[in-house]
Amino acid sequence: MEDNKKYKILFVCLGNICRSPAGQGVMERIVAERGLNDRIFIDSAGISSYHSGDLPDQRMRVHATRRGLNLTHRSRQVCSDDFERFDLILAMDDSNYDHLRRLANSPEEMDKVKRIASFFRQYRHWDCIPDPYYGGSEGFENVLDLLDDACQNIADQIETKQI
Repeated sequence: MEDNKKYKILFVCLGNICRSPAGQGVMERIVAERGLNDRIFIDSAGISSYHSGDLPDQRMRVHATRRGLNLTHRSRQVCSDDFERFDLILAMDDSNYDHLRRLANSPEEMDKVKRIASFFRQYRHWDCIPDPYYGGSEGFENVLDLLDDACQNIADQIETKQI
């Protein structure tokens, strides 16, 4: 299927070096496992340009590799074109969500922005994916657990045409 006909998902966090590239990696794995590569396109971006062009944080890459994920995405800043290109724009936390909604140029673009926490099933008591950057190893593992939960649900909803 051509890229312009695929369902396009953008994961967004602050710097695009921990949570959003991990979300991209988790979703790419799930999409591949389910044979949905021809139906779904996945990317990630950051609110800030602090790390533009950088690989994901080394600690996140180590934890992701242990789970069979290969995070090779280069950080980039979210841009206005993303609101036209993507069908679903997933904010990792409330700050990201608010920033993305301010960037949107129309109600239709605003509707594309969702809190990733709205897709949690197993972790419904969580309201965001916390930034692990200043924490320890357990924070990176927690991020991957939360992302797996949300991404499984997103894939389920795409397969059943709920989104």
